[in-house]
Amino acid sequence: MKKPLAAALLALVIAGAGAAPAVAAPAPVDQGSGTAVSAKAASPTLQAVTLAGTVALSNCSGSVVRFPNSLDSDPALVLSNGHCLTTGFPEPGEVLTNQASSRTFGLLNSAGTRVATLRASKLAYGTMTDTDVSIYQLTSTYASIKSAYGISALTVQDTHPTAGTAITVASGYWKRLYSCSIDGFVYRLKEGDWTWKDSVRYTSACQTIGGTSGSPVIDQATGKVVAVNNTGNEDGQRCTENNPCEVDANGNVTVREGINYAQEIYNIPACFTTGNQLNLNASACTLPKP
Repeated sequence: MKKPLAAALLALVIAGAGAAPAVAAPAPVDQGSGTAVSAKAASPTLQAVTLAGTVALSNCSGSVVRFPNSLDSDPALVLSNGHCLTTGFPEPGEVLTNQASSRTFGLLNSAGTRVATLRASKLAYGTMTDTDVSIYQLTSTYASIKSAYGISALTVQDTHPTAGTAITVASGYWKRLYSCSIDGFVYRLKEGDWTWKDSVRYTSACQTIGGTSGSPVIDQATGKVVAVNNTGNEDGQRCTENNPCEVDANGNVTVREGINYAQEIYNIPACFTTGNQLNLNASACTLPKP
């Protein structure tokens, strides 16, 4: 799990603070069949992704997000990882909802300059079971953030991401962009005591480091958030902390040293109702419940 580490700081100094260049990605592989996925006949028009709307947490990255049905007058939300909570890692099976919080977030503009400090009113949702996600509700609305700082929230895509999609991982903690493609999807991703379902696997160009946890994974064609960055296999170990392994539907284990991963979020909008309020009992909501 990619929290800030001394080694990560060293890696940043060596690599430089600029955005990682996009490189040609290998043909993505379907995790279920193991076969290459054909490229589309016409590539979509790609947009320049910036750091606008991302946030820096004390120990991780995140972003101000809205759902397709969110209103400008709704309290804004911040998306990050469950393992980035100030209270420590949630236990397997543990789900936290609607807990009071006054956590602060540094809001960045397109150039990566911190323009404001946003404050949470509560942790709406947090877990490391099946996924690795935290969602904070802020004391500010989308409209007030836009009016004061000229920054719009990033929209969460409510459909399953697609292999081969050109993406950017935007880290507010490091003020850095990583560009690559979605290589495929992992039936189960196991790391230590935790197991995550249908995870996103990046192509090798996204060499994310500690501190990038919670970064939005942005579709370069639409500008929408399709996943939340959370981990990578650092040392080639098998299924240990900081060394997740892939497990297929038949129980076969694959270790991919140096490859990084994210968790899907397309199922989250169905669990929030009017006023951006959490409703885990909504008929289409599939998030784990307490």
